Amino acid sequence: MSSTVTTDRDTRPAPIEAVPVRHPGRWVAVAVIALLVAMAVNSVVTNPNWAWQFQFQNAFTEPVVHGVLTTLWLTAASMAMGVLLGIVLAVMRLSPNPVLSGSAWFYIWVFRGTPVLVQLVIWANLGSLYRQISLGVPFGPGWFTIDTRNLIPNAVAALLGLGLNEAAYMSEIIRAGILSVDEGQTEAASALGMTYRQSLYHVILPQGLRRMVPATVSQLITLNKDTTLVSIIAITEVMRRARIVTASNFFTVVEAPILHVFIFVGLLFVIVNFSLSRLSRRLELRERKLTGTRMKRVRGLEDQVTVDPV
Repeated sequence: MSSTVTTDRDTRPAPIEAVPVRHPGRWVAVAVIALLVAMAVNSVVTNPNWAWQFQFQNAFTEPVVHGVLTTLWLTAASMAMGVLLGIVLAVMRLSPNPVLSGSAWFYIWVFRGTPVLVQLVIWANLGSLYRQISLGVPFGPGWFTIDTRNLIPNAVAALLGLGLNEAAYMSEIIRAGILSVDEGQTEAASALGMTYRQSLYHVILPQGLRRMVPATVSQLITLNKDTTLVSIIAITEVMRRARIVTASNFFTVVEAPILHVFIFVGLLFVIVNFSLSRLSRRLELRERKLTGTRMKRVRGLEDQVTVDPV
């Protein structure tokens, strides 16, 4: 009499031979994109009408450099004004007082609902509506009077137009950052005896501002491009400098000088905005490391990161 002994090895199923899923459509898409990129690069490099050598020889001149510096100054000053005023508007918007909340809502509604170009023109021509501004007793005698033509020159009008408009957008970003902080943080701060102002300054804003970095830098990039609109009120930023250069027959050898100047200006904006996005990611990575959180790379314009608590 024979007996059969079965073991776990005999009953174990055979290993599965996994076959990778084929994706022929992806390879076709990659081939088409590579072909289009190669054609575009060949066209840009071999077409003599681009006149790259002539552009690079004459583009870094004093007018263009001054225009770039003016653009960067306007961007930085307007963003600083937008962030500071945006914090005030965000706090007002979250206030339980209906007057404060309603006033902030109305400000945001007006400045987000009107084009930046319209706001710039209004600030530049405010003297046509109000020749003088008097400060004194409301509905009574004034203490002193200011001439609006001297008070708001074109540079101040550009700063007000961009900065006040930016504050409306930044207030919503800051408000979202404040609301993203867990309510337990506010409750813990209150349990420690902190006032609302102290908890906002020491607990809520430091956490919320770190979460606002990607959205803030995206808004900064948009603001940097919006500075080209101030040329309409005679601010000599990079776009107006480019038009001045074109009008003075700067590119006399090329058939379409204005196109070549604007192409180079566009490349400058691409370089500046790409540098801002890289700076955004470095700042965010630094802040996340300081707070002791794990970081996971997310593909995107600013290469944002998602955070998993340790």
